[in-house]
Amino acid sequence: MSGVILNILTVIVGTAIGLLFGRLIAERFREITFYAIGACTIGFGAITTVAGFTDLKATDVGSFTLLVPVISLVIGAIIGEALRFQDRLESLGTWMQGRLPKSFGKGTGKQNFVQGYMTATILFCVGAMTLLGSIQAGLGDPSTLYLKSLLDGISSIALAAAFGIGVGFAVVSILVIQGGLALLAMFFGDFFTPAIIASIDLVGGIMLIALGIEILNIKKLRVANMLPALLVAILLGWMLG
Repeated sequence: MSGVILNILTVIVGTAIGLLFGRLIAERFREITFYAIGACTIGFGAITTVAGFTDLKATDVGSFTLLVPVISLVIGAIIGEALRFQDRLESLGTWMQGRLPKSFGKGTGKQNFVQGYMTATILFCVGAMTLLGSIQAGLGDPSTLYLKSLLDGISSIALAAAFGIGVGFAVVSILVIQGGLALLAMFFGDFFTPAIIASIDLVGGIMLIALGIEILNIKKLRVANMLPALLVAILLGWMLG
């Protein structure tokens, strides 16, 4: 679990740096930072999507590759919408903010806190490095999570400068998701076949693109409601691969 712990620590440190220096940065610089994060998220999502598609195409899934993201996202989004994942995450973020001492959360609006928490949670916990890194860590190799920790730490600086302290509370999601995946890999490592991993990369990459669109305020897509699509992708990767 050393990789997961390091990831948590770098996000906390990055958030603290972003909060400290974010107050010293003019609004126009925070805004351009915000846009840069959105653009990078779309770019990283595109890279992950292409890599996932290529890897999945090379498995036994073959000609059914395009069906995986379509079925996963449609069914997953319907499930997430029915279960109100977005609303529940927002409620969790609001609950976390309510537990903060007033002086500790001073200057952090409710909307910024929740948006920061949700954006950081999806950005840090969805994608190839999260999945592969957590599985590898569970199998005894935390090197990928070490690299991810560095990238997340840098990203959290910019996110905290734009959104505030809510970004730091994404460590709860990191602990649950990455820690949970690492523990699962310790016991069921052989289950995560190349087809399953590629399926998650493909679907997760598309979700990151959608998140980038939300960050740039182009369109609110309720990406959190799409999270069950990752579970559907695992199922399809297992069935078709």
